[in-house]
Amino acid sequence: MNNSVLCDFTKVVGRILISVIFIIAGYGKIAGYAGTQEYMAAAGVPGFLLPLVILLELGGGLAILFGFFTRWVALAFAAFCVISAWMFHNVPGDQMQQILFMKNLAIAGGFLFLACTGAGKFSFDHAMAKVKEK
Repeated sequence: MNNSVLCDFTKVVGRILISVIFIIAGYGKIAGYAGTQEYMAAAGVPGFLLPLVILLELGGGLAILFGFFTRWVALAFAAFCVISAWMFHNVPGDQMQQILFMKNLAIAGGFLFLACTGAGKFSFDHAMAKVKEK
């Protein structure tokens, strides 16, 4: 297997792995809408922002999964992960929250790599670029 094929394959697998957590979380926020609003309010985040969070997590997760506007969505997710880490998981002395804080930062790092490298050959972005070339 040459390096290009390996890279294309790993980008697909990476997009699947990094998007699933957000697709599931976005759907969960729809299913538990009221509880999620209460959780956000307890952290000082206005509940009216919940639809935007759902749009990013569910819609953005699907966009990453299919490689659609990948670089821009990945940048939005990187910012979202850092902001949500700071707002919801920055609890010094609570080991579990510190683990979640670091998880969010690690995911942000993955999204920064994705923003830099793009979605790869097996994506809508690649297909749209091919159409533009013609």
